[in-house]
Amino acid sequence: MAGGIGSRFWPMSRTTTPKQFIDILGTGETLIQQTVNRFRRVCPIENIFVVTNDLYRDTVKEQIPDLDLDQILSEPMRRNTAPCIAYANYKIQSINPNANIIVAPSDHIILKEEVFVDVIESALKTTAENDWLITLGIEPSRPDTGYGYIQFDKNISDKRDQRIHKVRTFTEKPKLKLAKEFLACGDFLWNAGIFVWSLKSIQKAFANHLSDVNEIFKEGLPYYNTNREELFIEKAYSICKNISIDYGIMEKAENVYVLSSDFGWSDLGTWGSLYATREKDENQNTVFGKNVMTYETKNSIINVKTDRLVVLQGLDDYIIVDDDDILLVCKKEDEQSIRQIVNDVKAEKGDRFI
Repeated sequence: MAGGIGSRFWPMSRTTTPKQFIDILGTGETLIQQTVNRFRRVCPIENIFVVTNDLYRDTVKEQIPDLDLDQILSEPMRRNTAPCIAYANYKIQSINPNANIIVAPSDHIILKEEVFVDVIESALKTTAENDWLITLGIEPSRPDTGYGYIQFDKNISDKRDQRIHKVRTFTEKPKLKLAKEFLACGDFLWNAGIFVWSLKSIQKAFANHLSDVNEIFKEGLPYYNTNREELFIEKAYSICKNISIDYGIMEKAENVYVLSSDFGWSDLGTWGSLYATREKDENQNTVFGKNVMTYETKNSIINVKTDRLVVLQGLDDYIIVDDDDILLVCKKEDEQSIRQIVNDVKAEKGDRFI
């Protein structure tokens, strides 16, 4: 899934170039390139599909040239994750109705790739044998309020892989007090937003819980992988509701399981999550930029895209981003407000800075 604009990562991530198409970590690869290369260890390139916005179709092809155009599914408008997955389901069904599927965002960090591949392969074996919808859960290291949480049943696990448990509840981003309680309980995991299921299982779940969305994309069976697909998708998205797979299916289905894991994951949803993954200097600052000088500044993430000299004095626990025509200075503890800041900028200044 590569259609979002990553507004909480503004101003580096913008509508023209969202974070998945940026080399945020300075590795020489963009996030989507890292993601595709990671999954090439699990399946051949011809079995990888990217769902993105029409705006980014050419960018995906440019960054992942080994993909055929038929493997790049273009959405004419944003309708959240459930329609995106429904579209991919029927596209894949027209090729292989017995497929086993992994659904993953294109902009996550996975530091322990060997562990990740092991986790994915175990999940694939499980979903090939069971009518289960598996979501990957991350063992929490702190009471983070930026992640959703999954509560699992300690008493119900898979016989073959004891890391797989029946899901009890889903909770969206909690307040700090509740996040601390979750951590103390020991039966809560961060929701990584990575799913594994068989095509037959997810199609059944759509039919049971999102039948209206399912029927819209089912009507396109005669058109997928033909020259009439694009016209059909434009119509489908124009009448399809905006709904997430979590709310539409995962929170309602009875056959949902979570695979507890720790593979060095970060969703890179915020500047704070990037700060957590980067190396720190002696003042616990993480600095990206050629000409940055700091005095009495600590615990901050400083990202300067330009070559201009930036001098910072007396800051503690801040986000400082200098990106071409935008300078953002924000307390780390208030980073969740960046999305609202983006909305305010758009309302007052138009699309130029978005």
